[in-house]
Amino acid sequence: MVFSLQRIFSVLGLLLFATLLCFIPPPCDITHQAWMLFAIFLTTILSILLNILPIITASIIALAISVLAGVMDPVHAYSGFSESFILLIVAAFLVSHAVHKSGLGKRLSLHIIRRFGSSTLGLGYSLVATDMLIAPAFPSNTARSGILYPIAYGLAHDCGSKVADGTRRKAGAYFMITSMAGLTISSGLWLTAMAVNPLGVHIAKTMGIHITFGSWLLASIVPTLAAFIALPYLLYRLFSPELTATPEAPAQAKEALQKMGKVSRNEWITGGVFFSMLLLWSLSGIFPIDKTAVAFGGLGILMVTRVFVVEDFKSQGEALSTLIWFAILFAMSTELARLGFMGALADQASGYLAGMSWMAVYFLLTILYVLIHYFFVSQSAHLIALFGVFLTVGITAGVPGELMAMMLLFASNFNAMITPQGSSANAIFLSSGYITAREIYIYGGAVTVLNLIIFLGLGTPWILLITQ
Repeated sequence: MVFSLQRIFSVLGLLLFATLLCFIPPPCDITHQAWMLFAIFLTTILSILLNILPIITASIIALAISVLAGVMDPVHAYSGFSESFILLIVAAFLVSHAVHKSGLGKRLSLHIIRRFGSSTLGLGYSLVATDMLIAPAFPSNTARSGILYPIAYGLAHDCGSKVADGTRRKAGAYFMITSMAGLTISSGLWLTAMAVNPLGVHIAKTMGIHITFGSWLLASIVPTLAAFIALPYLLYRLFSPELTATPEAPAQAKEALQKMGKVSRNEWITGGVFFSMLLLWSLSGIFPIDKTAVAFGGLGILMVTRVFVVEDFKSQGEALSTLIWFAILFAMSTELARLGFMGALADQASGYLAGMSWMAVYFLLTILYVLIHYFFVSQSAHLIALFGVFLTVGITAGVPGELMAMMLLFASNFNAMITPQGSSANAIFLSSGYITAREIYIYGGAVTVLNLIIFLGLGTPWILLITQ
């Protein structure tokens, strides 16, 4: 009863907060409609962060209120369900299940344990290193998460960490959140590791700032390697796995591989499909290949060959849940940008920067650019809406153009873990059940702060050194 009353009071308090926020006059040049939508969106985020409502419940309620109150029209409210990258999340999640079910994920994870499995921390580093090595060939962190997820899932199971029996914190939660953290830096290490990176380079070029593949890598490599060293260890200390030392794991993995024997039919099929998907995804930056169609095509082949059967859909309810909440939050975020909410905030902030030194403007713009990602459900939408605005403000204030451009481009990637919906890749790991939305807000926030400190503290002098 105490728990029920506490939940009731929490919900009532949240509703009171939302009501009061709605009656506050909109600041800046924000319209009443945009301010109302912001109130609903912020209340939704707080309900998830404070663990008052599950993310799927909060999202559905927010959608209903937004439409029924006339804050969003149905066309824009439901637009997220037709976004191809959201469908890619679902398809990649289902294919990942097939990788696990076939035994291929287990075999891959055993090979990793055999080489790096003497400690949970070592396995965390191996996951991030794997991501960083394959990143330049995959212009989509969502696609890469579809590769990393079954490996992390297999590692968790082989370490005896499962969601169903309540042992998620033994090792699996650490593997999932570390993989997510790795994506925040691998996407910024290479110009081709994220689809939106070249777009930012193009916008910068229109302002006279020329960034090549080589100059990008040279600017990113020092802060990225520092983050690579720091992130797995930070999470190891803050989000400690219950299982730490596993000196016997490599020998046990070798024995388990011997017991598995030769690669099975289903593993061969899954491996062939998976490799073909990786190849097509890697070529999507060169040829007009739709990544979502590739994922669904791979899933179709797995179904035809009965590696993935219709009954498997019944056990993958998280895929549908992910589709719903991510599509809703994406639509709300996109509508906020369309209504001018983000631009108004940026314009207002730029007015307070007048008279400051260019270094102060540079730091404040970067920090604001990162924090404002709380209201975006897409790194691409964030960059498209604000990158040009922030870059213009910085250059006008005297910030060296290449420094400002590079830091905003890196921030477009390393801020991805600030919320569960901050990147489409996050949704796949969240759907595993090993981590909660609240944990992502807390520990993802810690990852974002560390990234910000490393890139501003170490990346700034490094970029200035190589660009002078």
